[in-house]
Amino acid sequence: MSEEKVLSCAYAKKCGGCRYQGVPYEKQLAKKQKQVQELLGKYGKVQKIIGMKNPYFYRNKVHAVFDRDRKGNIISGIYESRSHRVVSIDQCLIEDEKSQEIIRTIRGMLKSFKIKTYDEDTGYGLLRHVLVRRGFTSKEIMVVLVTVSPVFPSKNNFVKALKKAHPEITTIVLNVNDRNTSMVLGDRDIVLYGKGYIKDSLCGCTFRISPRSFYQVNPKQTEILYEKAVEYADLTGKESVIDAYCGIGTISLIAAKKAGRVTGVELNKDAVKDARINAKENKSSNVRFCEGDAGEYMEAMAASGQTAQVVFMDPPRAGSDQKFLSSLVKLNPDRVVYISCNPETLARDLGYLTRKGYAVRKIQPVEMFCFTEHVEVVCLLSRKDK
Repeated sequence: MSEEKVLSCAYAKKCGGCRYQGVPYEKQLAKKQKQVQELLGKYGKVQKIIGMKNPYFYRNKVHAVFDRDRKGNIISGIYESRSHRVVSIDQCLIEDEKSQEIIRTIRGMLKSFKIKTYDEDTGYGLLRHVLVRRGFTSKEIMVVLVTVSPVFPSKNNFVKALKKAHPEITTIVLNVNDRNTSMVLGDRDIVLYGKGYIKDSLCGCTFRISPRSFYQVNPKQTEILYEKAVEYADLTGKESVIDAYCGIGTISLIAAKKAGRVTGVELNKDAVKDARINAKENKSSNVRFCEGDAGEYMEAMAASGQTAQVVFMDPPRAGSDQKFLSSLVKLNPDRVVYISCNPETLARDLGYLTRKGYAVRKIQPVEMFCFTEHVEVVCLLSRKDK
């Protein structure tokens, strides 16, 4: 992408969300390549980062905070960097355009429906956030209205008006968050319209996405990332596979098409519930999902003499911990496919695994978060004696 084609963000100085805003895309990729090389180059050859053809409007999940400005006008946007001041944003260059359009419509409807935005200082008001999730393949759209109370005035008329403005919306959910917390979503969902979830496809599998489901925000690059991970696993149809930190079962179900049997392990019970539904949706009979700690699960497997040929691990940004890695080493799989959203914690964890009998065979950075400093990396490790 040439410098002339770089779009200008009007909110870059206040927002702080995109560190590389205004930087030509090829230079962004070069910076990320250098970062991964410096952190991981000592473990093996770092492949060229896989970038996007179009790095704009890629996020399938759009979140807006609602507030009022000093003049009392309703605004929506995101929190200013390191503060709870809301930056009013009409168009973000990395968020899905249709989802942003829906948020602007909701903002325009609040006054006529006499719906007050929530004030964190006084505790007065109703609407805190709006979350929109869109299936880029399915075209299904979910709107989540986050309020402090389950009582939403004129909710039927509000839903009717929103559907009239955007007939493409497939479900609307009221999420109740009455706690004084920085968490966006509460624990209670009330379906106002539709099924309360949407479906989308990745790598030929269909996934059910509920308001709180973890689902990668850049689906185009996620397909590249997961296909690379499954390629690295070198599955022949006979392997026993563990998918640690499995979430709603995305990697498990994609890998199951080429593996003997797959076990996904996840602590979040809502994610496990969705994963089991997704297995049925995809008619995957060689997958099962267990609620629990993946490290403890592998430790129990090793203690009972069981093994797995492949372990996929996709931990949070903080990386894995020594307890989990120790369990992984005890299970002693032939291959480990490590998907990381933080090269720094990945470098730390690779250090541990390479001291415990594993060698890093492949390192592939994948662009997932254009205009930010973040980068995903998928690594293949195998036992040194193999």
